[in-house]
Amino acid sequence: MMDVFAEISAVQNRIAEITGAPAPGSAQPMPVASAAPAGGPRFANALASALRSANPDVGLPPAGPDGPGSGAPAPVPPEQIDALVEQNAATWQVEPALLKAVIANESGFDANATSKVGAQGLMQLMPETAASLGVRDAYDPVQNVAGGARYLRGLLDRFGGDKRLAVAAYNAGPEAVEKYGDVPPYAETRSYVQNVLASYDKYGGSGR
Repeated sequence: MMDVFAEISAVQNRIAEITGAPAPGSAQPMPVASAAPAGGPRFANALASALRSANPDVGLPPAGPDGPGSGAPAPVPPEQIDALVEQNAATWQVEPALLKAVIANESGFDANATSKVGAQGLMQLMPETAASLGVRDAYDPVQNVAGGARYLRGLLDRFGGDKRLAVAAYNAGPEAVEKYGDVPPYAETRSYVQNVLASYDKYGGSGR
């Protein structure tokens, strides 16, 4: 019969030879410190990352500053959004009810929202639009609402204060509104205008 204990001992001795560690039962003292193998920390980090991805419930430390999602802002309390709406409504002379209606229909008050086409944050600014408005981080609610309010003010000015056309331009672009001279005949845009204006009434808009 195979001597199992002898086999185990042989394997342990072989591991000791490879790793440089003393064999089990040897009298050699363990070194106080030894150099880690090249790439050791890198391997450990990669392993930890793989484990985290495979099982996020494992009690591993969260991803570092460069980890996925580490830059995402925390959920924004409703009262903070209301304060930003009031502040920017006064700054850009846009009705608070209209700003809030756009936010409600664009992101559902989710500062982390990203659309399938890449629009970002509370007022769903496209990256190029955000950049043109001086918004560096569209997921920052302070920058996002300020940029969105400024953009909406510009659309209201462009269409003579007509909220219906300004809202349509917010969704489809001002060029499309100018092309058709009215709300563009896109099902999405027409539904969007209807929903935003309904929300505007709900939030106490003063009139269309």
